[in-house]
Amino acid sequence: MTYQTITYDVRDGIALLTLNRPDVANGFNIPMCEEILAAIDAVDRDATVKILQIQAQGSVFSVGGDLVEMKRAVDEDDIPSLVRIAELVNDISFAIKKLPKIVIMVTDGAVAGAAANMAVAADFVIASTKTKFIQAFVGVGLAPDAGGLFLLSRAIGANRASQLAMTGEGLTAEKALEYGIVYKLVEPEKLEKTVQQVIKKLMRGSINSYVAIKQLVWESQFKDWESYRRLELQKQEYLAFKEDFKEGVRAHAERRRPVFTGK
Repeated sequence: MTYQTITYDVRDGIALLTLNRPDVANGFNIPMCEEILAAIDAVDRDATVKILQIQAQGSVFSVGGDLVEMKRAVDEDDIPSLVRIAELVNDISFAIKKLPKIVIMVTDGAVAGAAANMAVAADFVIASTKTKFIQAFVGVGLAPDAGGLFLLSRAIGANRASQLAMTGEGLTAEKALEYGIVYKLVEPEKLEKTVQQVIKKLMRGSINSYVAIKQLVWESQFKDWESYRRLELQKQEYLAFKEDFKEGVRAHAERRRPVFTGK
């Protein structure tokens, strides 16, 4: 497959998936989501791959949903396309968690919206001190997508998860390390070396063990994801057709504070 929004390469048992839309802060649109899913499927089918490493080009890991695309959809009354993106980002988090290979996410800069929840789905997050995780949804009148509350509540507890979702407050890399979302936290200049050290250690292990561990974690914590997924998508579609969402998107584009009316 030819990729336009990501790059994908396999070397020595490691698949490297790089988000490659730095001009829009690696915002997710439909083609990008579809390419990410295709790459994850390629990892699943490639018996030579033991580890999937996900990283990003640019100073921002990802803003989550493509804000330019959101503005276009609101202006053109094309809300169904945004609902489709909500479906796809949930598919990505689901695929990451279900993948019988190790998934390492390497973050440097802001990790917002759906991207922040994909990070929680990964097996390991190796972050620079410049990383900040942001549940940005409430700012545009939405609720977390990409399995956000399903994943976060299991990772850090229901109260912390709902507080982050309701306030939209950024979670610093240091606090994310304390909460257990981040595995290793380093200065930016040490990020690549640390990633290689972790990969070297993991490559010595048995893929059989890793597959079994991921299956057991899934069965013990995540096997009811399908029922949650249906509810999440229902809520996202409901919220996406509300005037508050349109106001939130327009306010962001106009660089002003949104005025929500509950409509």
